[in-house]
Amino acid sequence: MRLNPMALPHIDERKRRHFLAAGLQAGLAMAASGAWAQDVAVRPAGTGRLVVVFLRGAYDGLSALVPYGDADYYRLRPNIAIAAPDGTPQAALKLDTMFGLHPAMVPILPLWQQGVLAAIPCAGSPDPTRSHFDAQHHWEVGVPGRSGGEVGWLNTLAGLLPASVALGVGEANPFILAGSNKVQLIPRGLAATRQGALGDPRTRQAILKLYEGQDALSSTFRSGAESRMQTARTLAAEMDPSAKVAGEVQAANNGAGPAQGLVLDAQHLGTLMRRDRTLRLGFLSAGGWDTHANQGNATGALAQNLANLAQALVQLRQDFSQAGDVVLVASEFGRTSAENGTRGTDHGHGNALWLLGDMVHGGQWHGRWEGLATGNLHEGRDLPVHHDFRAVLAQVVRRNLQVDASGLDRLFPGFAWDSTLDSLMRS
Repeated sequence: MRLNPMALPHIDERKRRHFLAAGLQAGLAMAASGAWAQDVAVRPAGTGRLVVVFLRGAYDGLSALVPYGDADYYRLRPNIAIAAPDGTPQAALKLDTMFGLHPAMVPILPLWQQGVLAAIPCAGSPDPTRSHFDAQHHWEVGVPGRSGGEVGWLNTLAGLLPASVALGVGEANPFILAGSNKVQLIPRGLAATRQGALGDPRTRQAILKLYEGQDALSSTFRSGAESRMQTARTLAAEMDPSAKVAGEVQAANNGAGPAQGLVLDAQHLGTLMRRDRTLRLGFLSAGGWDTHANQGNATGALAQNLANLAQALVQLRQDFSQAGDVVLVASEFGRTSAENGTRGTDHGHGNALWLLGDMVHGGQWHGRWEGLATGNLHEGRDLPVHHDFRAVLAQVVRRNLQVDASGLDRLFPGFAWDSTLDSLMRS
């Protein structure tokens, strides 16, 4: 991706320099791996790919996609709100008259301006659960309210696409990939250690095969795994194991590593999916989004996570920019509209989803937004779910992966097509 400073009209000089530096660093990493020049190939029509980035722990969409044009936002969040756009580094980056982008996510602003990044501000599961475990399971099986089920919808989708395989990088056994269809799992760091996955000869052989001829990248993989293991050890040492919130945060991560590993995971996923064209479906995840206390605003723990997410999306855009490629960012549910007494947010309902790709009708948000007045909130406290997450996914797999109506019914039993989202994807 070429970086053009003149194409960033809404970014002040300090932010422009930050973005260019980040882009240069990503470019150098790709060059070091040897993958950028040798693996790029034009894909024929009908071979689009889908990458799902799942943020375990329920990320705060009202901080990522900031409704600065709604006065109730500042009433509800007197301490943790992101300031309205004013050109300073602490303020939101203006997207339109209602929404802005968190300042830590500045690397993806050009993607919005290029018309390849879009948001759906009030999407999610219609099931009212506030349990991380239950809500994540509903997302992964594609059926809100279903506590059972042994098949993840990405595994089912792999079976609907001719000669296709799904790839997961990071988690050892994400449920979204569970099922009888062929998948490739590349666990790293703590996930690999806990599951003993790297000690399994079949998994080890698969990694060696996929990284064949990529000595620099293989070395980075090993060092990155160790780095993430050390990060997990440090976090565990700092936590009070008897603290209720600490235990909940750990459970909410559900096996996912910290967000600082997302960029490296994205790089590995892109490299592997370029090298093997049967890999048309990808899955990444990150934990650490359960921000009950000291969430921060323009700076702090959430801001750092959002910065890592933005950098990962820039990395994914480098590898998934062919016609039909789509990247989806989602979480099990959102956070409360109002901050709590510890300057954090609690479990909510609706949330902002993000879509990235050439066939995404980007540079705008889609669906319903009715504001943060109490009468418009779910149970008087949360963003409502105006758009079922399955309806968003159906738009993508129908338009970009050519899955027909019967296939959609197999993926998402009981879902209803949402015609208000028909403008989401380009025809």
